[in-house]
Amino acid sequence: MTAEWSGTGIGLAWIIGVCVALLATTAVHGAEPSTDERQHGLKYSPLEQINTTNVQNLERAWEFHTGDLSTQKQALIAFEDEPGLIAGNLVVCTTSRRLIALDPATGKQRWTYDPKTSPAATMKKCRGIAAWVDEQAAPDAACKTRIFLGTADYRLVAIDARSGKACPEFGVNGEVKMQVSKPEIFPGEVSAGSRPAVVNGVVVVGSTVADDQRFDAPSGRVLAFDARTGKPAWEFDPLPRDTSNPAAETWLKGTAGVEGGGNVWSEMAVDESLDLVYLPTTSPSVDFYGGGRPGSNAYADSIVALKGSTGQVAWSFQFTHHNIWDYDTPAQPILMDLPYNGKMIAALVQNTKTGLIFIFNRKTGEPLLPYVERPVPQEGAAPGEWLSPTQPFPVGMPALSALQLTPDDAWGFTFYDRWKCSKRIAELSHGPMYTPPSLKGTVLLPSAAGGANWGGGAYDPKSHLMVVPTNRVPMIVTLIPRAEAKINKDQAIETRGSMMFASEGTPYVTKIEPLLGPMGAPCTAPPWAALTAVDLVSGSIRWEVPLGSVDKLAHLPFEWELGTPGAGGPLVTAGGLVFIGYTLDDRIRAFDLRTGKTVWKDSLPAAGMAVPVTYEVNGEQYVVLTAGGHSMYGSTMGDSVVAYKLKH
Repeated sequence: MTAEWSGTGIGLAWIIGVCVALLATTAVHGAEPSTDERQHGLKYSPLEQINTTNVQNLERAWEFHTGDLSTQKQALIAFEDEPGLIAGNLVVCTTSRRLIALDPATGKQRWTYDPKTSPAATMKKCRGIAAWVDEQAAPDAACKTRIFLGTADYRLVAIDARSGKACPEFGVNGEVKMQVSKPEIFPGEVSAGSRPAVVNGVVVVGSTVADDQRFDAPSGRVLAFDARTGKPAWEFDPLPRDTSNPAAETWLKGTAGVEGGGNVWSEMAVDESLDLVYLPTTSPSVDFYGGGRPGSNAYADSIVALKGSTGQVAWSFQFTHHNIWDYDTPAQPILMDLPYNGKMIAALVQNTKTGLIFIFNRKTGEPLLPYVERPVPQEGAAPGEWLSPTQPFPVGMPALSALQLTPDDAWGFTFYDRWKCSKRIAELSHGPMYTPPSLKGTVLLPSAAGGANWGGGAYDPKSHLMVVPTNRVPMIVTLIPRAEAKINKDQAIETRGSMMFASEGTPYVTKIEPLLGPMGAPCTAPPWAALTAVDLVSGSIRWEVPLGSVDKLAHLPFEWELGTPGAGGPLVTAGGLVFIGYTLDDRIRAFDLRTGKTVWKDSLPAAGMAVPVTYEVNGEQYVVLTAGGHSMYGSTMGDSVVAYKLKH
């Protein structure tokens, strides 16, 4: 989900809020990373040629333009790709899902592959591709190393990593047309935008199901195929369809009340040694009203571990019961070996939109970090709503963002700003996190944008520090009786900050908007985005810094680090550095992992709302980030892939 803030200003204090928009809504490691390494979600590289002593000597090595600059008004456009170094090529997935293989040292194009996605598809984004090596194929065989790509019109294609040509033995002429559970109401209502997972020869594909269109949305089922042939292997629906499913008892209307969604739109993690694939699932339809689906609604809004060979559930944990706040499980789980009770445990760490951190034994699902079911607000919900009496909260690990907003917490550049914000909060339903959406409007903090979002965290195995970016601007969610609402029929998907969704099949239309002061700045104190380093052994915050400057947004002649909301994630390296784009100020930064101090930065041609990658070619380490922006943020848009290396 999204939010935006804007205003007009008089003097320095006022112009900070001018013309800002935000979204509410995962490097390449070593010389050539293994599939397993990337699928662990660490976002860590052992490369250390670029380090804290020489990072100031980084310079632009090359820049490549993809040529994808869509102007489609009712489309969501975001260049969020994390390029992959595969079979000697740096492979980029563009916003139209074209693949472009580049020389990783020069940025020169080697081949392209166009899946020929329908131009009517509304999701113009790609969050990555998967690579798989067929160990049974001859060394020089075509498609020995193949790339798997999901498309905006819900196909899975397999491409030879060396030539860029389709693998003819996979599906039909290199592709499988995945079936949507029911007819779409517009092209691209269901798409496959994030990186597929590959577990022991089985390729697993999640989906994006467009938010808040209808109560009877398509199923968010996960589909699995044989990685060589494309033949169906198994499927898993996070929502129960029959009474024998253990999750069925958490749907109080029975399986007849189960509708759609619960999909896996973010990236999955894989432990091939355990034959497990870990699914971060999302909310059932619709996001902000659940009167038609009473109960806690397992396996939605959970981490679900499935056997890769069969699709059977090994274990699961639900982070939000009966989700009516759009608190999806947004980020790829991080798989690591973590010290625990004097020994190393195979752990799974999950970051959430609420800013809460959960840690599990990834083999058994046993919580390594204790949690409690804490009572949550039960008043103020819309008529017909069902509320969970409790929600899970981890014990011994800090929250990465504030968990409520009261009139006393209101902030502003002036006393007038603060007074107006305080008055507005008092007029709305407000309170601790999990205060339900209401007819008079409810303050959400964290908002549906996070806390943490899809970029997730990066983990350093030496220091056991996890570094996570968070958004910190509150949102207002208002449920409007359908007869009173004026719905924009052209708004099929999330396209901007303040939006109204039809939510067909429910009594209410959903309106979301940012909580802003009279001059357009957020009603919360800065930073409005932050980068936080958490010690996962001690459960303490090692450091925290604002993420982003408002100088470009407010047309200032100097940088002012108040934080700017954004998207994307960090990369941690053995050189003691954290690289990240994320912000609306069109910069890439490097932070000292030990202290959080900014040690290098550079201007980008557009917002870098992706995850940086790093690799080594011919003895030189490169850092690469896609810089193309995100339309919902109102960011600078572009089509650049930018690479850096040390000066000679």
